[in-house]
Amino acid sequence: MEQDKTPHLPIAGRRILVTGGTTGIGRATVLSLAALGGRVMTFARDRAALRETLVEAGLNEDCGLAADASDPEDLERVFAAVDERLGGIDVLVACAALGAGPLHEMDDADWRYVVETNLMGSLASARAAILRMLAQGGGHIVLLSSISPDIKAPGESVYAATKAGLDAFALTLRKEVGDKGIRVSVIQPGSVGSDMQPCSVAEQREAIANGEMLFAEEIAEAIVFVLTRSARCDIPMLRIEPIRQKTA
Repeated sequence: MEQDKTPHLPIAGRRILVTGGTTGIGRATVLSLAALGGRVMTFARDRAALRETLVEAGLNEDCGLAADASDPEDLERVFAAVDERLGGIDVLVACAALGAGPLHEMDDADWRYVVETNLMGSLASARAAILRMLAQGGGHIVLLSSISPDIKAPGESVYAATKAGLDAFALTLRKEVGDKGIRVSVIQPGSVGSDMQPCSVAEQREAIANGEMLFAEEIAEAIVFVLTRSARCDIPMLRIEPIRQKTA
């Protein structure tokens, strides 16, 4: 007898925290998940951008907080708000990240801040989410990485290091928590039009038109795909590139 397929998991009603949800992939993800009925909260450093994103997503003010992913006290405040306003967390999408230059061209405090935000902030957010997911019996963590560790483009030494660390963390973490009902997925986008890009908005538009960059919304669509697979389906890593990768 043919086995019935397991229905895809809905976004509607799920309690979701998106870190860094006011620019680029994070913002596109907030808009997509909110449009699908997710109970979305987000945080970012820029209060004005946060307000704009919440309004566009149709979310109330209490769905956003001004906070820094690199700051342990800020993250503690964010997850306390998640507990109070959402009553728990079903999905974490860790998007908060900063671009960087070559290590020797950055001030010591600056490259350390990138590491604290991109790597340590994602690990700390994942830990806080996992502790809650363990108590409730499951959840899904999606970590935004990059193809930069593979392409190793000049000028991306610090950024690539943080994303390589995130890849290793995610693929190991899934083996530690998978049997506890927690799925872990890492997304590896290629070049995406966003504020993080060193080129101008006009140059980004040209690159997208030439197939050298992707829209942030295309990565958000991939995140929705990962989050809606059946309970038997696990996507540890998903790599998405433009047809002609732009590296500068």
